[in-house]
Amino acid sequence: MTEEQVILVDENDNQIGLMPKMEAHEKAVLHRAFSVFIFNDKNELMLQQRALHKYHSPGLWTNTCCSHQRNGETNVEAGKRRLMEEMGFVAELEEKTSFIYNAPFDNGLTEHELDHVMIGYFNGVPEINPDEVADWKWMLLEDVKVDIATHPDSYTAWFKIIFEKFYEFINVNDL
Repeated sequence: MTEEQVILVDENDNQIGLMPKMEAHEKAVLHRAFSVFIFNDKNELMLQQRALHKYHSPGLWTNTCCSHQRNGETNVEAGKRRLMEEMGFVAELEEKTSFIYNAPFDNGLTEHELDHVMIGYFNGVPEINPDEVADWKWMLLEDVKVDIATHPDSYTAWFKIIFEKFYEFINVNDL
């Protein structure tokens, strides 16, 4: 099986090439990614706990799902695909914002991503893929904010960045 390719981009999100995912993370090359935030009708956010065997950030809590777009795939198509692969359901998604971040990890890998943030709605129970997800829960954004401040080491780097810098884009109470 061929290793998954990520889409290399410039700061304006123009595609400039493809690279194997691990190589891009080893070389800290800027590439396209996405983060999906799913809310229910109580305005609670569905969080996932990353599987314990993930190559970085294992066991940490994060947004509903995240990954990398495939070549030729739109952000929303990628979000829907990965939502089904990780959480076992599909929802309509709306892109809200994007940002670039650079987060080195203890294992020598670096996430240097242009991350597209999308939101959607779902009221059911996910059928999590244990290869990707260890656990899940619903939380109000205000409670997540407090928990990140109290237990920052329990959350992924990108999730904390989104919460700090882009809260207004994911706060459904403001919509």
